[in-house]
Amino acid sequence: MKQKLVEANLKDTSGTQGKNFELDCSVAGYDYKLSPELIAQNPAVPRDSSRLLVVNPNTGTETATLHHIFHDLPALLRSGDLLVMNNTKVIPARLYGHKSTGAKIQVLLLEERQYNCWLALVKPGKSFKQGARIIFEPRGDGGDGGDGGDKGDGGENFTSSSSSPHVLTARVLETDAATGGRLLQFDVPEGKSLVQLLEVFGEVPLPPYITASKAADDQYQTVYAKEPGAIAAPTAGLHFTPELLQKLRDRNINQAFITLHVGVGTFRPVEVEDVTTHQMHEEWIEVPRATVEQIRATKAAGGRIIAVGTTAVRALEGAAESGNLQPFCGKTDLFIYPGYQWRVVDGLITNFHLPRSSLLMLVSALIGRQRLLNIYNEAIAFGYRFYSFGDAMLILPEAVGVGSLERRD
Repeated sequence: MKQKLVEANLKDTSGTQGKNFELDCSVAGYDYKLSPELIAQNPAVPRDSSRLLVVNPNTGTETATLHHIFHDLPALLRSGDLLVMNNTKVIPARLYGHKSTGAKIQVLLLEERQYNCWLALVKPGKSFKQGARIIFEPRGDGGDGGDGGDKGDGGENFTSSSSSPHVLTARVLETDAATGGRLLQFDVPEGKSLVQLLEVFGEVPLPPYITASKAADDQYQTVYAKEPGAIAAPTAGLHFTPELLQKLRDRNINQAFITLHVGVGTFRPVEVEDVTTHQMHEEWIEVPRATVEQIRATKAAGGRIIAVGTTAVRALEGAAESGNLQPFCGKTDLFIYPGYQWRVVDGLITNFHLPRSSLLMLVSALIGRQRLLNIYNEAIAFGYRFYSFGDAMLILPEAVGVGSLERRD
């Protein structure tokens, strides 16, 4: 859903404020240059040894920042704060197969539309019309992808004597106009689901800008990942370790969970020049009643809601579109950019995002577009690592709204 700009923001479009507002609404206003060597190819080890740039207005300057290590987080938050985290789990959504002619095919699963019927991106896809079949073989059986892994979830072994098939097939039902993908009906043995078989036939997909990674699959999962369904990790959560989570709890900084299954739209740039006309992709979210109750209790006690990642922001604010936060399970197409009226989130932990992305616009809605770009330039100058396996940024509640057009209900 496209947000309605705050009326006050539309009144003065002259002078410096007017020019800034025009850039806030232009995709070109969210561009920046990044040297390729700052794109992290591997995660920090241990996870919480990554760097943490803290946005803090205490010095009174527009770009006031502090430089920390992520394991310093407990000392940077307050007792009574609540971290809201996305517990989605990345599935092995990339499959390698071939046509009956032997021509190689790559498939990226996007979402399950019906039981064992998935929307997927197929590459190359031009020749794949209704009725075409794709044949998949287990990883390590001569295909292009995979590392020969042979274990399913929970350590179940899939060998030649198991009930897992040696070959998996799918049939193209139709083309999806919105994504350019294909709707695939998978032929799965009775009593099995495709998700179960993905541990044998699929691999965890890394983002396209990660081209030389040695990371293990579990390094692209949060330590609290629980609900399978994402094709990309909620990367702000990758920095947490079980020990760090316990230290936070020991300081009365607790955790609550939502689920948002991250989709392919995460990596797609905004392609329209006027960002107010951008149609946001839909993503499935669940904000359970227990999390809503924790948030209400935290706010009533004077605590602050710190979202861990833009996916947690989108889930919480999407569940509050009616004006008040309510339990919610379904899809949201909420698009957050400068001028957004915040309802739930007070602060944010996030990684550094791609230019011209909806994620950059979301963070700009908290602290202002130009201020955010100034901070990004500082991060670049200090050699911070960017994107999924990169370093993190903490926007403290005291910094929210400084340099932005934001309003709260």
